[in-house]
Amino acid sequence: MEKLKLALDWTPNINHIGFFVAQEKGFYEELGLEVFIADPSLDNYGVTPAKKVELGLVDFALCPTESIISYRTKETPFDLIAIAAILQEDLSAIVVKGDSGINSPKDLDHKIYSSYRARYEDGIVKEMIKNDGGEGNLTVVYPDKLGIWNTLLKGEADATWIFLNWEGVQVEYSLHRLQYFKMRDYAIPYSYSPVIAASESKISENKTQYSAFIQATKKGFLYCQESPAAAAKILAHYIPPHDQGINLERALELSAPYFGTEETWGRLEQTIVDDFLQWIYEKKLETNQLDFAQICTTDCLA
Repeated sequence: MEKLKLALDWTPNINHIGFFVAQEKGFYEELGLEVFIADPSLDNYGVTPAKKVELGLVDFALCPTESIISYRTKETPFDLIAIAAILQEDLSAIVVKGDSGINSPKDLDHKIYSSYRARYEDGIVKEMIKNDGGEGNLTVVYPDKLGIWNTLLKGEADATWIFLNWEGVQVEYSLHRLQYFKMRDYAIPYSYSPVIAASESKISENKTQYSAFIQATKKGFLYCQESPAAAAKILAHYIPPHDQGINLERALELSAPYFGTEETWGRLEQTIVDDFLQWIYEKKLETNQLDFAQICTTDCLA
């Protein structure tokens, strides 16, 4: 058995369901793989998933496209590259409380934003505010990553960035009422999140194993569309205590259409990626102008 390690971008949630299904249903084992799935709670997000790939601690990381750009353009570049997308459309949004008086992004001027400290994140949110007619004067705070969601619910921050198919589902069954601002509604051509990332050089060395991992993972995600109740039951075993109340079948209902099909699962569209790369360059969030081929590869999807 070939041993591979995957670092999740968050504690187990609906975006990870295909990995756990592939593991439980034996899809990895069928292709001669033994896959260890790690999540940030193991070290309280002390080391990011992408950094774990750079350090050689894992083979794969889940991260947003921005992480790939950041690693490719840092002072000492690392060959992190996206090999597959989990969702074919962006299901994230900036969120505020429904009774906050914040009715659109421009109202976030001089408000508190709870940030994950990602390299381009704060700039993206400020551009959203500007696109809505605001000044982009945002007060940014950096809490413990795994506690960011609670800073909004407790009123310690006015806004943060969430997944509508996870935290958005959590609040459907609570007393909290939230309002969401999606990137595409404010002229931001946001790219894929999360993506499966790996070291480009390691792909060359381990093409057979890495392609097998993607093949089995794809099978896991497509199984979720065919057997949602069974898939949700598998994921339930991995959900941390603080998320136990989330309706997993509802979360999967919102997510499954965006997993793609047999032909499109994992797809990374060049135009979507290039539009985002061009946008962050034009907005001076990044000084290097990159293109699709520098941060994405479809080699493992073939």
